[in-house]
Amino acid sequence: MKKFTKVLVANRGEIAVRIIQGLQDMGIATVAVYSEVDRTALHVLMADEAVFIGPAPANESYLVGDKVLAAARQTGAQAIHPGYGFLSENGAFSRQVEDAGLVFIGPTAEMMEVMGDKLASRRKMRASGVPVVPGTDEAVTDPKVAVAIAAEVGYPVLLKASAGGGGKGMRVVRKASEMASALRQTMGEAGASFGNDAVFVEKYIEDPKHIEVQVLGDGTGNVVHVFERECSVQRRHQKVIEECPSPSLSPQLRQEICEAAVQTAEAINYRGAGTVEFILAPNGEFYFLEMNTRLQVEHPVTEMVSGTDLVRAMVMIAQGDGICYRQEDLTVRGWALEFRLYAEDPSRNFAPSIGRIEALTPPQGPGVRLDTGIYEGFDVPIHYDPMLAKLIVWGEDREQAIARSKRALREFTLHGPVHNLPFHLWALEQPAFVDGSYTTSFVETDFDAENYLPELDTDTTDALIAAAALFESMRRTDPGNDSAASNGPSSNWRFNARRTMTGNR
Repeated sequence: MKKFTKVLVANRGEIAVRIIQGLQDMGIATVAVYSEVDRTALHVLMADEAVFIGPAPANESYLVGDKVLAAARQTGAQAIHPGYGFLSENGAFSRQVEDAGLVFIGPTAEMMEVMGDKLASRRKMRASGVPVVPGTDEAVTDPKVAVAIAAEVGYPVLLKASAGGGGKGMRVVRKASEMASALRQTMGEAGASFGNDAVFVEKYIEDPKHIEVQVLGDGTGNVVHVFERECSVQRRHQKVIEECPSPSLSPQLRQEICEAAVQTAEAINYRGAGTVEFILAPNGEFYFLEMNTRLQVEHPVTEMVSGTDLVRAMVMIAQGDGICYRQEDLTVRGWALEFRLYAEDPSRNFAPSIGRIEALTPPQGPGVRLDTGIYEGFDVPIHYDPMLAKLIVWGEDREQAIARSKRALREFTLHGPVHNLPFHLWALEQPAFVDGSYTTSFVETDFDAENYLPELDTDTTDALIAAAALFESMRRTDPGNDSAASNGPSSNWRFNARRTMTGNR
């Protein structure tokens, strides 16, 4: 296969920027696509070419495969990299790209369809010898059948949509009398959210850890793993902090879980970068959860400790060059943490926030990496996921990584939308995080939304008020600042200063 000279990136935000940077490192020309509200987005400004594909709503732009494919044809791109989200795990789009004579930088449609259906993937993994959570491999519609299954595997059980994701289509059932209502509600939510009301029953593992393994496959049965990540800090089943390696695994357990991930990918002759996710029970048993057939949000922590470039690896596999790393050459050096920076308010149940980025000063120094899609003056739209950036911090060991992360988070200045930087500092101070014993219930059980912000001493208070006053003065006197005369939301400087003076955190 010929080397790619031009690739279209079918995404936006920080992941589009990351992929564009990786492609440009390889000397490959890049094409961005953008919606109406993303005309001045960072990924558009960085790409060699950019094509407008429609209005702000994703279902009229980024999710419309025909528009993305037309942009690729228009610009002469030979391949499409989907990033994560949007069309990245859409088998029909992957097939459409391949049918058009272009290359989809990722797995085949058949691989996506097998692993995207939880029932199909459970059957496949059970047949290949990978441990799965006890439960059924067929859809259940009759409450009596569900009760019988629950009696066999033991309560509590989890009702789970076969086509589910993002925390939707799941309900915990703790006793037989709850089953009929829970099954009806879960099937209704699954049908409405995914167009598929198939639901199955599996044992609910209390207080598990969420462990995932990065794999690379060449599509002919050759697979390597790039070790594991711990992703147990979650809110509403969505990851917030990730680390590599996991503090929860012994060397023996690490070897076993990584081998199971390789076995999973080998079972479908996987092609590209993928992630096999497991839950780790308190008794040390681990079970297959699902496989994400794409590049993960948290891939940078793996890159930081292994010295790999996963975007480059995906491109080389798609070109037919095979896997550019040998298993025996892959090692873990040091420790890395990733903090997802969201435009959301932790004190209001992590409600999304919007607004203009009024001031942005990213942290710097040894071991600090920032993957971002924002800049000063950028207006954060309401139409997409609220993630603004990812702060990734490396240290020679976990203790140094945590200490360096605290420093970097305190250096990070962001004013505009309400964000979750203070939440990350809170998390790093918690005993369960420090000793690595935290589980997926960490945020739910430990986080106090009313009182998570630290008390400020007098010097800090005075400095914050002075900074707020200076920033507001500069904002009002800057003739080029359109927001100076607007009635829009206050900047975070004024908001923080007001909170400090009133004691309202």
